[in-house]
Amino acid sequence: MSTHPHSSSSRLPFLVLAALGVVYGDIGTSPLYALRECFAGEHGIPVTPDNVLGVLSMIFWSLIVTVSIKYLVFVMRADNQGEGGILALVALIRSRARVAHPTLIAIGLFGAALLYGDGVITPAISVLSAVEGLGVATHVFEPFIVPITVVILIGLFIVQSRGTAGIGTVFGPVMILWFIILALLGLSHISDNPVVLTAIYPAHALRFLADHGLAAFITLGAVFLSVTGAEALYADMGHFGRVPIRVAWFTFVVPALVLNYLGQGALLLSHPEFSEAPFYRLAPSWGLYPLVFLSTFATVIASQAVISGAFSLTQQAMQLGYSPRFDIHHTSAEEKGQVYIPEVNWLLMFATLGLVLWFRTSTNLAAAYGMAVTTTMVITTMLAYVVARERWGWNRWVAAVISGAFLLTDLAFFGANVIKIEHGGWFPLLLAGAVYGVMTTWHTGRQVVTRRLAETEVPLERFFETVDRRPPHRISGTGIFMTARPEGAPPILVHHLTHNKVLHEQVVLLTVSIADVPTVNPDEGITVEALRYGFTRVVARFGYMEQPDVPAALARAQEKGLRLDPVDTTYYLAHLTLFVHARLGMGAWRDKLFVFLSKNARRATNFFQIPPDRVVEIGIQLEM
Repeated sequence: MSTHPHSSSSRLPFLVLAALGVVYGDIGTSPLYALRECFAGEHGIPVTPDNVLGVLSMIFWSLIVTVSIKYLVFVMRADNQGEGGILALVALIRSRARVAHPTLIAIGLFGAALLYGDGVITPAISVLSAVEGLGVATHVFEPFIVPITVVILIGLFIVQSRGTAGIGTVFGPVMILWFIILALLGLSHISDNPVVLTAIYPAHALRFLADHGLAAFITLGAVFLSVTGAEALYADMGHFGRVPIRVAWFTFVVPALVLNYLGQGALLLSHPEFSEAPFYRLAPSWGLYPLVFLSTFATVIASQAVISGAFSLTQQAMQLGYSPRFDIHHTSAEEKGQVYIPEVNWLLMFATLGLVLWFRTSTNLAAAYGMAVTTTMVITTMLAYVVARERWGWNRWVAAVISGAFLLTDLAFFGANVIKIEHGGWFPLLLAGAVYGVMTTWHTGRQVVTRRLAETEVPLERFFETVDRRPPHRISGTGIFMTARPEGAPPILVHHLTHNKVLHEQVVLLTVSIADVPTVNPDEGITVEALRYGFTRVVARFGYMEQPDVPAALARAQEKGLRLDPVDTTYYLAHLTLFVHARLGMGAWRDKLFVFLSKNARRATNFFQIPPDRVVEIGIQLEM
């Protein structure tokens, strides 16, 4: 188990502050709607003392079991060189498990695809629930709640291109203020009905489940809203480290959340009629508008985190070969993890706005919320079991008992959310299915194309025999031919020699390889092999969290003996054209999808950070 370098004690306060601003936005804004949905949602239950204590107890123990124990203690141990997230688990299983079963990898990919559904619904429900606070103050604002939400969301997506570097420094302090307000609002009402403090006894939750049967099970789907965002703790581990995330949770976040939920429960015991908006009813009348403003700011921060997470997830999928290339804009010169992907941003925006306009209230949206996250949590537990067995060397029964206990909770939440499918839960599943189809089609299609290109490769020895038998004219400088495989003479080189009849004095066969680890040690990421006739084979390895930088890799290759003058260097890249009626054997619709994706994928020049004025693209047609 690796220790993340960010977690040094000297930087711990700063990292805890940053984690509060980024990691805990989603789960930190759940009090806006979680308890409300239990009593005033589509399947709301009556506000009685036993029901209030039972629901509060379920929320408390959900925070403890699912977030504190499962994610912060168990799952966060499954790191890939300090990086977390479901794709980190997939990479671990691909590279380190004794049996990297394709089914496990496929399940992990579907879990990653589900996170896009979360990235669409979280901004919609969070911002909408915050703006709905205006309707609590006065009915005058009710017709404007949806338009105001739409304007805020459009603004949020428009500013994504500027990155979070400039505004990220204010996220932490704002969220600290948010959690302080949560705690104070709760404390101000707990004294009215101190009996809510007994909700920490699990007997209340067990009694509620036993007495209400199916109704209690359905209520569990609303209780789950209190732990949405738990997956973000794991996914953002690489940015902040395991220790700062844990410290922020146990010392700051969970106390504030518990106090606020208890305060809402105490308020409901005194005023059952406030079940439509118990969070905002905690505030005194003079503080309602400032609370709406702060809530909106907090939900924007929560939305920013999941949108940035979608960009990061897409970048990882590209590196691991599960997504076609997109334009990646780095928004910070200091933090390499801050990226912006325009196509993903606009697709998320249109999907989010569509949800707001379709569902119109956060209560309606809550019916769609949960399916994506609960399914992802089930998948994370399953993959973590495999890592515990294969990487940590745990005894089978120990791993099964611990993982099984978490899986039991996950499946209970999953089952309680299944009823939401017909009420909107189908949307994140449909979106995840579409993303999963693209990911698997691209990955399989690239494998088929790579095998087909390998069949057309000329063995290097035979190519050298041709060069020896009919020496081509050699021109000054270096020609760098990029090839996906570090074997044989790449088709682009053969194509170039056949048509141009010349070769550079030095020819570099460059392969960029993406490893199943987040980062690769620069000194170990380059291999240089001198061949005959002025040829050199260079293999540059990068991690899936790194942006491939070919010029930087070649600079490191020079330290290992490669002679290179950047001014007198030409890069040769293949521009592969598949025929429209290409048949790859994946099925007609997947073949057509792959051809479409191939035609619209971004050129390799930007992706590999190659100077565009030094690139020559050679077209290669491939019949399948």
